[in-house]
Parts: sequence; structure tokens; C-alpha cells
Amino acid sequence: MIKKKIVKITENKNIAGGYFKLSFKDSWLATNSKPGQFLEVRVNDGLKPFLRKPLGIHRIENNSVEVLYEVIGEGTKALSERKREEALDIIGPLGNGFNLTPNTYNLTPLLIAGGIGVAPLVFLAQKLARSKPIVLLGAKTKADVLCEKGLRRLGCDVRIATDDGSKGHKGFVTELLKEILPKTLIYACGPKPMMKEIARIAAMRKIPCQVLLEEYMACGIGACLGCAVMTRKGYKMVCKDGPVFKAGDIIWE
Repeated sequence: MIKKKIVKITENKNIAGGYFKLSFKDSWLATNSKPGQFLEVRVNDGLKPFLRKPLGIHRIENNSVEVLYEVIGEGTKALSERKREEALDIIGPLGNGFNLTPNTYNLTPLLIAGGIGVAPLVFLAQKLARSKPIVLLGAKTKADVLCEKGLRRLGCDVRIATDDGSKGHKGFVTELLKEILPKTLIYACGPKPMMKEIARIAAMRKIPCQVLLEEYMACGIGACLGCAVMTRKGYKMVCKDGPVFKAGDIIWE
């Protein structure tokens, strides 16, 4: 079920560089949301920007719902200027989340994030915490590494790669896959080149892999056709049919 709601912002703070964390309380959303789903947020009360902003659900704690976003355009800039106690117009939860079918093979979950792609994976890590997930975080520099402490508090084995080598492994996060045993389940979110490489490695090793795509989802319900991706079953709408897909179903360009 999807609902349109008016909630009150409880926090909207700059956590590092251009990254912000916004939270609000809503018991219904906290209960009915699944990892991988997203919200459509009206960033302000004006007509500019006209379209809502799709934001993945970052974390849920009791009745508090959090989203993590990067300021990269006028929409996210407007959202970053919103204050505590202000009303926020949202629609959600939208999309199909990750498949968390019970792990009958005792496989270790492997979460792979590139940059802000870590945002929706924290909620997933919360749900998988008992399985002690391995989390690979990729970023340009150490200043862009997000959520490391929170993931470690959940009991995750966190490993880091940065492009410039300022923290952890120097190079791409996909290179860290070489250190992981093949008996795992992969959940990934990040830039398309990273996801394409993860999908290739997963197929080669015959590892189940789910990817959360980051196409811009203007309407959130599949009506505008703006987030179409080619799959082995034809075109699918990321907002309606995803945003989570089996990696092997996507035809990567």
C-alpha cells in the first residue's frame, strides 16, 4: 500500500561535505517499508522544482524514518534548506525492495556500495544484521566514505576502497571482491559501471546478485516512462518494476 503523507521534519543536518541526513517520525511508514523501497519527496512548497525527488529509505529506528542524500542540484539544495519542525509532503513506500527470502544455504550477505549508493543499504544491513554481513564501501576519497561507523555498530564487517587510496584499498570497490569467498549473496547499489562489473563477476562465479538501480524516477509509479531500462524481458520501469532487480536480468550497456 502507498500513502501520501504530511510529516514533520525532526532533523535535517549536514553530515559531511555535501551529504545530508533528513529524518521524520511516522509509525505507518516505519512498519510498512522494506529495504530497497523509496519515497517521493516534495522538496518545497513552490513550483520550482516541479517534480518530486525520489529518495531511498536509508534507515528506520523505532518510528523514525531517515533518508540520506547528496546536494547535487536545485532540488536537493532546496531540501537541504528545510528546517526542523517544518512539514514535508511525501509519497511512499514506493517500488519493490530487496528479496530477503530466508537464507537456506547459510550464505554470508555481501553488500556493495559506491558513493551515495550506501544510503539504501543501511536499512538492508539492519534487516540482515543477524547474518553478520560483509559490506564493501567504495568512494572517491576518505571524505566521501559514508556510514562506516553505523554499519560497524550493526556488526558488519566493513571494508573500504577509495579511488585515491586515502582510506583502505586504493582502487575500485569491485577489486575487493577478490577477497570474498564465492559462497555469498550480493546486494549492490551505486554507479552503473560499478554495478555492471559486479553483475559480470557474480555471473562468472554463479553468485546470486540483486542490484538497486539509480535511474531518476520522476513520478514513482511508472506513468511517465522516464526510468525505463532494458531487461531480458523487455523494457521495465525502475520505479514500478524495481528499483531492485536480479543483476542477470539487466542488459547492461
